Amino acid sequence: RADIIAKSLDENISDKSEPIIYLSPKGKKFDQTYAKKMLNKNINIICGHFEGVDQRLLETRNIEEVSIGDFILSGGEVAAFVLLDTIIRLIPGVLGNSKSLAEETFERNLLEYPQYTKPQKWEKKDVPDVLLSGDHAKIKDWRLSQSEDITRRRRPDLWKKYKKNK
Repeated sequence: RADIIAKSLDENISDKSEPIIYLSPKGKKFDQTYAKKMLNKNINIICGHFEGVDQRLLETRNIEEVSIGDFILSGGEVAAFVLLDTIIRLIPGVLGNSKSLAEETFERNLLEYPQYTKPQKWEKKDVPDVLLSGDHAKIKDWRLSQSEDITRRRRPDLWKKYKKNK
């Protein structure tokens, strides 16, 4: 009901510049760039159910529709968790090593390189020798080439962006 949600918004949002987001498959697609834009803002999220939220409410309260992907959920709660988790991990200090944010998927339009853990040999498969070499320049080059290869094969859309901005 538009009247119930409007009353809640009107009574609980004192700063009218705070974004109000309605999680909807019709919305602007949520991505890392959008997450960074929402960092350090008070965000108000509306989670609809079944058929959604009254259009009049969306129009009169300047509510931005945002989609987390091309699929349908039963309600917006899971989508809200995805949106919040994506933004919260960008807050300084949330992750142990802030440098890791710069190397993550989508930061340079590249998917992340393969990860390897212990043991060094597992089910007759070894960790690539370059990763055990101690040569940081070679490791960096290997990671970049792996990221480029994976992105080119799996995500041509990102590969095109990467090549354009390279």
